[in-house]
Amino acid sequence: MPVTQEQTPKVVIDSISGLALAAAAANVVMQLSRLPVGHGVAKSTVDSGRVDKHPIKRARTTLTYIAVALLGSEDERAAMRREVDRQHRHVNAREPVPYNAFNRDLQLWVAACLYMGTEDIYRILYGEPTGAQREILYRYGARFGTTLQMTEDMWPADRDAFQKYWDASLAEIEMDDLTRGYLRDLAELKFLPAPVPQLFGGFNRFQTVGFLPQPFRDELGYRWTRRDQARFDRLMRVLGGVNRVLPRPLREFPFNVYLWDVRRRIRGGIAIV
Repeated sequence: MPVTQEQTPKVVIDSISGLALAAAAANVVMQLSRLPVGHGVAKSTVDSGRVDKHPIKRARTTLTYIAVALLGSEDERAAMRREVDRQHRHVNAREPVPYNAFNRDLQLWVAACLYMGTEDIYRILYGEPTGAQREILYRYGARFGTTLQMTEDMWPADRDAFQKYWDASLAEIEMDDLTRGYLRDLAELKFLPAPVPQLFGGFNRFQTVGFLPQPFRDELGYRWTRRDQARFDRLMRVLGGVNRVLPRPLREFPFNVYLWDVRRRIRGGIAIV
């Protein structure tokens, strides 16, 4: 039976917001800031899953995954796991940086990045969550990894333990010329046809860098000033205020549409990735 909004804690439902699209590129940067992940994605031969080759399909897959991981039933999550696994079988490398998409420790890292992004969006919309809200949201965050091969026991026991894991993991982020170039192109929309990069690349870079913690900015080689931070904070107040007054279906778009679509695809036996 599909998970309904009545079955899902309100704090989790509230974290599902179209505002997350503004932080999408930043979250990709965070995930790919582990050198094996960065190389695995930047050098992937599975073109259908590359954001620089098929950005619309890549966005649909990622947003569908997030919606199913947080709101889907066990059966829906199992279906998503099978489909993603089918793609991941082809995502691996040996030289110069070993990478395998089934590596559970790297899946934990990706899940941690997705969780941090979810918490950031909730904070922008509703302010700092209470201790109880934070723990509920954190518990659901494990699904970002367990919807793949990460086991439940790998997810740190509570939010405080997670913070220690996160702080220690920041010391392991690393970019080389390949991944840094790939991610800067992503931030500046250089993979899209003209005139998109010229018109929107600067704004997307600003927005992306604004969502990043400082260690990731440093690795990318972008400067970030107090003035930049003040501009970013004003922008988030405006976007958060607009988002809060929208009717719920608009607030949850496009996640609600992708969740409806994946359920339709599962019923019809249609590929969901």
